[in-house]
Amino acid sequence: MDTSASLSELFGLSTQVVEAVVAGPSGEVEAARTSSDGRARTLAGVGSELLAAGDTICSEKAVERVQVDLASGSLVALTDGTRTVVATTIARPTTALVAHDLRTTLGRIGSGAPR
Repeated sequence: MDTSASLSELFGLSTQVVEAVVAGPSGEVEAARTSSDGRARTLAGVGSELLAAGDTICSEKAVERVQVDLASGSLVALTDGTRTVVATTIARPTTALVAHDLRTTLGRIGSGAPR
């Protein structure tokens, strides 16, 4: 499945994700559902920075997910080691469900069939 189709499927399944971006290995935006291209680049950059900060704090193993909770919603960054998906959510999301949905989105990219 291509990146755009995988991201579209995320929005079809998840009622908790408000906006999302998938970034490639170099940080380039591969697909986004945001209000603008600038917003997509910002989310991709912030997600990358959060994951890098997590790696600095937990140096014994690579951090694959970081979540920041705010009163108005959360920011979740998740990586599979190659691509990163960064999403904003509704307030007080079901954390495990959002992480599952984002992990599934990354897993579908490049596969021939939905997982």
